[in-house]
Amino acid sequence: MRNVTTRKYMADSMLDLYSITAPGLEQVTASELTALGFAPKNASRGGVGWRGSPRDLYRANLWLRTATRVLVRVSSFHAGSFAELERRAKRVPWGRFVRGRDSVRFRVTCHKSALYHSDAVAQRLAESAAAATGCAAVKSPAVDEDDDGTSGEQIFVVRIDHDTVTLSADSSGTLLHKRGYRQASAKAPMRETLAAAMLLSSGWDGVLPLVDPMCGSGTIPIEAALIARKVAPGIRREFRFERWPGFDRAAWNEIRAEALAGALPRSPSTIVAADRDEGAITATMTNADRAEVGGDLQIVCRPLSASQPDAAKGGWVITNPPYGVRIGTDVRDLYATIGSLMRGRFRDWQLGILTASPELERQLELSLERVFETKNGGIPIRFVVGKGER
Repeated sequence: MRNVTTRKYMADSMLDLYSITAPGLEQVTASELTALGFAPKNASRGGVGWRGSPRDLYRANLWLRTATRVLVRVSSFHAGSFAELERRAKRVPWGRFVRGRDSVRFRVTCHKSALYHSDAVAQRLAESAAAATGCAAVKSPAVDEDDDGTSGEQIFVVRIDHDTVTLSADSSGTLLHKRGYRQASAKAPMRETLAAAMLLSSGWDGVLPLVDPMCGSGTIPIEAALIARKVAPGIRREFRFERWPGFDRAAWNEIRAEALAGALPRSPSTIVAADRDEGAITATMTNADRAEVGGDLQIVCRPLSASQPDAAKGGWVITNPPYGVRIGTDVRDLYATIGSLMRGRFRDWQLGILTASPELERQLELSLERVFETKNGGIPIRFVVGKGER
């Protein structure tokens, strides 16, 4: 009877959902949610709130290209002491998200609250979940944002602010930027979510030619091919919600089938992935084949100075060059070369580029528009776009 009740709850209810993003990408993710037919609200630093059904939750995990996780609000209550926390925790519907054979972990943050010891909070909540379901708590319950539960734990995200406890369940499991195609990496690989954010916010339409002249392990061109072909980014991976007691397998199979049926057989856009490093080109080929878009990319080993536009007039150069933040690294000439190419051979093309300083942007000698600011590898960066004509 309990399992039937859980299934009915998960099938019929509307859920409070929250898509976690890298800070700075909230509006890009909100635009994705809108395009999926959802109504984003309460955008805050690091995420976007919205409401949806379990089917909507499944679709969001499958389709969101720029989010890190999708959380489900489980419970919200006041707790000014550990005794109150333990009492309130007994009312949390743990059984909707974990089974007896599962393990649970908690990521707890405390702000201006009587309960300020995050590990002690996690311990009390884990004991409550274990008492209700028989699940096991992981020995070190405190986890950070990059802990994705790859060993199979159910992660709960807990925020305590002025004695109000907000408890959410992670529905994604492995972080959403891990599409399943990248095993080979060049130096300083960028996350797939950042590459997708660049493409989705740039203005590129998925049809015009696109060139990444410093492609590294190919993340930007591969994400571009997936977008152009309308391939769901999560189509090759599993999600934590598939292990929930109320999971609707039939609905999920239908959603995946619709996504597979809607994908295009080939990219309508000419996409070029170029790099001067042979190791980077090998990594790009390997990753593109794993993503099943190897036939959609033109992969070439050549220096930046040899970059050439497609025969068609107009297109996009979208790239992530070195930032020059390491001691002894001067990349001003590199940025000057990019600017020269955009004003010359790529004069009718648009540029989308990540930069780490206004000084480097000035080396481009282009009129630029800022799109978003975020961090990559801990380095503050911003994404700017401009045209070859100054």
